[in-house]
Amino acid sequence: MLGGLGGYIVYIALLMIIPLWAQSKVKNTYKKYSKKATSSGMTGAEVARKILNDNGIYDVEVRETKGTLSDHYHPKKKTVNLSSDNFHGQSMASSAIAAHEVGHAIQDAQDYAFLRFRSSLAPIAATGSNMAIFLIIAGIIFSQGLLLVGIIFFSAAVLFQLVTLPVEFDASNRAMAQLVSTGVIRNNEERETKKVLNAAALTYVAAALVAVAELIRFILIYAASE
Repeated sequence: MLGGLGGYIVYIALLMIIPLWAQSKVKNTYKKYSKKATSSGMTGAEVARKILNDNGIYDVEVRETKGTLSDHYHPKKKTVNLSSDNFHGQSMASSAIAAHEVGHAIQDAQDYAFLRFRSSLAPIAATGSNMAIFLIIAGIIFSQGLLLVGIIFFSAAVLFQLVTLPVEFDASNRAMAQLVSTGVIRNNEERETKKVLNAAALTYVAAALVAVAELIRFILIYAASE
């Protein structure tokens, strides 16, 4: 995509630097705001349960899970899974992350279109992501047809990354609205809580940018091989 070996090295470096920068931003922001308690003094688990109850969602369980920043919502099991630090923590970071994951539960309960679309794409994207690179390498070496098939598989994975963006941003918007309306945070805490959610969103933006850049590179390789 970029002319010459030097340009290609810069391109690969950027593909590595962008995700690393986003991850570093998340870790540093989380570390900072995990030390600042909210005025409500509620744990992440209590925040999650309160928001779920206030939205009439009683069939979703809040669970503690292992790992750091391993928090997620599981739509099939109907569980909000919070890492130990956030499950027990009373910080702005814990509240923000708990509310974000509950945001996905609210999306699920309200049949949010992008969440449904992403869920339907997940198995296709997983298969495409696993197979694409092998097909693309084989295509570059042996067959233009294999290269095209690899690009199609990779496109499914890229589409999944792009659809993830509105899902995550919407969950964060719902999280902020719920944190304020339920009184978990006060007005003077909104700005700092939002920083946690914005930092987390950077990882999804970085992943989408890298995926799109790689797709464009593969398409250009295919066009040059014709």
